[in-house]
Amino acid sequence: EAEEKNTESSCSPNPWAGREADVEMLSKKSGCTVRQVERWFRRRRNQDRPSLLKKFREASWRFTFYLIAFIAGMAVIVDKPWFYDLREVWKGYPIQSVLPSQYWYYMIELSFYWSLLFSIASDVKRKDFKEQIIHHVATIILISFSWFANYVRAGTLIMALHDSSDYLLESAKMFNYAGWRNTCNNIFIVFAAVFIITRLVILPFWIMHCTVFYPLDLYPAFFGYYFFNFMMVVLQSLHIFWAYLIIRMAQKFITGKVVEDERSDREETDNSEEEEEVAKNGPLSNGHPVLNNNHRKTD
Repeated sequence: EAEEKNTESSCSPNPWAGREADVEMLSKKSGCTVRQVERWFRRRRNQDRPSLLKKFREASWRFTFYLIAFIAGMAVIVDKPWFYDLREVWKGYPIQSVLPSQYWYYMIELSFYWSLLFSIASDVKRKDFKEQIIHHVATIILISFSWFANYVRAGTLIMALHDSSDYLLESAKMFNYAGWRNTCNNIFIVFAAVFIITRLVILPFWIMHCTVFYPLDLYPAFFGYYFFNFMMVVLQSLHIFWAYLIIRMAQKFITGKVVEDERSDREETDNSEEEEEVAKNGPLSNGHPVLNNNHRKTD
């Protein structure tokens, strides 16, 4: 039993785990050792997993979009009075003009989240697959509904707030896949701080307070009011779920412990295979066990 446990701990799970008789039979027929048979199955399974280069490309694309979207969002709202006084969000509602910059900001954000929803099946698959789908659907509904209900001022604030941390996560993943572990760790700590401040402090206590309480001073609640705030609660619930995972990882970074990302689908290798891959492919194949995939979003 002790020998079996040692074998299982040194090997990642494969379709033959727990079926030693079958593995031994294949070993005898092929003339290979049991270890070689197990390694073959592990490598065969890893062939179906996304390469680090693919993950790097995905992170690079999202980093580029989130950074540009955040800069564009700040340019759209930074000179507006409701950016400094949230009561201005509802001044004159529902008759509020929509500026061309707000229109394009909305269309670009909406198009991006539709693309995420359509491509999620082909992107790197993670353990929070269902949560990602819920997040993308909730975001699309919120953006669309806020446009139709003319909640544009509140919508631009919410979108810019979300983009403020997402590009940090994607940059941390890029450095992780490139093998820059210290840089990855430092950026991730900054990301964790920004995420917690924006998603767990500013969003619920400023933005949601603005959408829940301030409108009641101007007009009676209607269906759109309840629907919009219900979707905000759904979104905030996902933020709390992801914040829990992020805090756990950040804690391990700070204490110097190494821990796998809660969402990791890291390829299964042993030491000899890792050395072989590093020699063959360079730093991109030497993935950091933490943030080997992403947390989000995000959003």
